[in-house]
Amino acid sequence: MLFRKRTLILMLIDAMLINLAAFGSFYLRLESFGGGAFLEYYQTYYNTAVVATILYIAVFHVFGLYNRLWQYASTGELLSIIYAVTVGTGGTAAVVYFYGVSQAAALPFRIPNSAALLLWLAMVILIGGSRFIWRILQENTYDRHVPGSKKQVLIVGAGDAGVLAARELKNRNYRDGRPIGFIDDDRSKLKLKLLGIPVLGSRKDIVRVVKGHNIDEVIIAMPSASGESVREIVQICEKSGVDLKIMPGVYDIISGDISVNPIRQIQVEDLLGRDPVCVDLEEVAGYVAGETVFVTGAGGSIGSEICRQIARFNPGKLILLGHGENSIFEIEQELRAEHPGIDYITEILDIKDRQKVYLIFERYKPGVVFHAAAHKHVPLMERNPEEALKNNVIGSQNLAEAADKVRVKIFVSISTDKAVNPTSVMGASKRIVEMLIQSLDSHSQTRFVAVRFGNVLGSSGSVIPTFKRQIAKGGPVTVTHPDMVRYFMTIPEAAQLVIQAGAMAKGGEIFILDMGKPVKIVDLAKDLIRLSGFEPDVDIKIQFTGIRPGEKLFEELLTAEEGITSTKHSRIFVAKPNVIDVKLLEELAHIVRERGSYLTRDEVIELLQTVIPTFRKKTAKAVANQ
Repeated sequence: MLFRKRTLILMLIDAMLINLAAFGSFYLRLESFGGGAFLEYYQTYYNTAVVATILYIAVFHVFGLYNRLWQYASTGELLSIIYAVTVGTGGTAAVVYFYGVSQAAALPFRIPNSAALLLWLAMVILIGGSRFIWRILQENTYDRHVPGSKKQVLIVGAGDAGVLAARELKNRNYRDGRPIGFIDDDRSKLKLKLLGIPVLGSRKDIVRVVKGHNIDEVIIAMPSASGESVREIVQICEKSGVDLKIMPGVYDIISGDISVNPIRQIQVEDLLGRDPVCVDLEEVAGYVAGETVFVTGAGGSIGSEICRQIARFNPGKLILLGHGENSIFEIEQELRAEHPGIDYITEILDIKDRQKVYLIFERYKPGVVFHAAAHKHVPLMERNPEEALKNNVIGSQNLAEAADKVRVKIFVSISTDKAVNPTSVMGASKRIVEMLIQSLDSHSQTRFVAVRFGNVLGSSGSVIPTFKRQIAKGGPVTVTHPDMVRYFMTIPEAAQLVIQAGAMAKGGEIFILDMGKPVKIVDLAKDLIRLSGFEPDVDIKIQFTGIRPGEKLFEELLTAEEGITSTKHSRIFVAKPNVIDVKLLEELAHIVRERGSYLTRDEVIELLQTVIPTFRKKTAKAVANQ
């Protein structure tokens, strides 16, 4: 009802403007320039006014001018008005002419060319002006009526994201602050205005601008900036003592990673400066859509994110496998709320339970399997080495052999950079899993692949949650070694690349994900302390505790023998396969199945060394000095 009332009002206004334009164009042409010939063309004017009123309104309706929100009008709406007016003017001139011919009128029946041109120009001005005046009023009158907040805001980045940030503040009626100016390193923008807001300087001027304009908050609106640039701006702003927020990339908003309140507090992920992952949607949908998909470890950080990503591609069934009932319940409820049209099935099982694993595979006969279940905590697996072998090796073997039996199309195993030249029991167990699936792939109809990558920010095993808890308690923040470095990527990024790698699987590959530049753990700790509003080693102490058993100063993504080849995806590479001794693998698996929980630590180390000869051959000192 409201829509029809609004449309009728707009049509009534347009009818008056059309008649005004018709009268003005004829009068101006015939009285001002035609020596008082208006009366001679009165019938033509009358016909023009009637036809134009009906025809213009009909054309405007066809061009959708009555179903637009004109407070957001832009060049697209202006072009629509020009197109509609052009069609309406041409149609009016043609109808009036042929009507006059059909009536054999003695008086002039053709609209004078200059009058038609004046009519077109008047319509563009009047109709365009009537539409855009609403936006002009919206843009320029709200300041006087909305008190808003007294918080003064400075926006870093005078580009599209900066405009979006300024409009976001306006859309909230300035409750969260008023934009006072922009900062941009493009010197050509200096002293110019954007949305009426001046560009006050470059990043080097931030401290001066903050003091000179009493800025309370800085918003970084540079979604394409590198992590180093964001980190530099953060450090500059911290010297000024202002609150700091960030405007994420438009990609994040579109993809659904950010659904509410796009201007938010800065997070550690922003300092990494990693580019958004480009996924070949058609290729991924081609092997996931309509399939029964298994995800093991579906309640974990990576497993749950793989489930979220897979749900976007409309699988026939999505089977959530996990050992922890609470985490599986939570991801199931989330998926049902976000993607209700998919058939979700949850199965609680221990992947070491061979009979249950085979039963589940026989029951559902999946087409695609993502294997993310594993024991991943390095120090815990050093204290419980037999559990690393039982869960990671035997559990993975159970899943892989069951997949082979029911002829699963693609089996993707999640590996880790700790599997390369492993010094930890956990890393060695994951390297053996890589060998197992490569061995099985050589004589199976299933395409078995592994995907190897480093740490993910925000996962349950990540240092970030630990650092946050320590900061919340006032410190100290504990770091094992000042030179400790790791590769990092975000959870959604890792999950998307894993799924993309599955689409590229031919069988037997170990895919390596591009992890970017390694990050010093101590720098990560300092960044997080600063983002929490404190100064490292002043407000929050950083304490070095020493390298833990099984840890390395830095992780590798490849062995010396492997090397890599590129793929058609710029962020995914393939490691060249190594020669695998299948007999040794079978013997290790047999011993673990037979003796499992009774294996001593020394026996586990010895078993691992039979398959990975270099494992633990280095002295502790050599490992620490890597």
